[in-house]
Amino acid sequence: MNPIVEAFAFFLGFLGWLMVGIALPNRYWKVSTVDGNVITTSTIYENLWMSCATDSTGVHNCRDFPSLLALNGYIQASRALMIAAIVFGTFGLVATLVGMQCSKIGGENYLLKGRIAAIGGVFFLLQGISTMIAVSWYAANITQQFFDQFYPGTKYEIGEGLYIGWSSATLAICGGSCLLCACKFKSPSEKVSYPYQPSSRGHVLSTVATSAPSNYGRNAYV
Repeated sequence: MNPIVEAFAFFLGFLGWLMVGIALPNRYWKVSTVDGNVITTSTIYENLWMSCATDSTGVHNCRDFPSLLALNGYIQASRALMIAAIVFGTFGLVATLVGMQCSKIGGENYLLKGRIAAIGGVFFLLQGISTMIAVSWYAANITQQFFDQFYPGTKYEIGEGLYIGWSSATLAICGGSCLLCACKFKSPSEKVSYPYQPSSRGHVLSTVATSAPSNYGRNAYV
């Protein structure tokens, strides 16, 4: 595996894992829309854990969701997927760090280190897929309610937390793909080459043939 590709994939995976940790507690997953409202006195914004409101004076009031079972199914699923993404990203970082050629962890068995790095790439892919499903599912419900003309509740727009989540998923998927594509357990350049050694028997015979004296004189051919 190319060490430069390893380092680049590790950087992408780490950046994606870091952005998952930023997106999960972000309060602005969805923000109440001002479309169609003549006078807006407050703004409501929510994430996976709480609902907040701010008035025209800039005072913020937040409250946690009182019951887990009373939440919508997509919010519960998004929570589980985001937490799983953080766990997958942690395993991916550890496996990639162990499997990198520039790392002294795990000895100098590069075949084994390459396989461990490939496992890290799989964890990065799982992290990206989990994050992508969570934020896309949450955004799909926002857009469905927004374009529903008969929806009686407050309509929301997509917040910055979802954009951070999409960016995180993209980076994690790119990092995992780089690791899997670059993991070559035995490339043609790494094959063992053996020097050509001519047969000793042929060498002896050729020596004998050239050194054997001739029984014919020079005048025998005349």
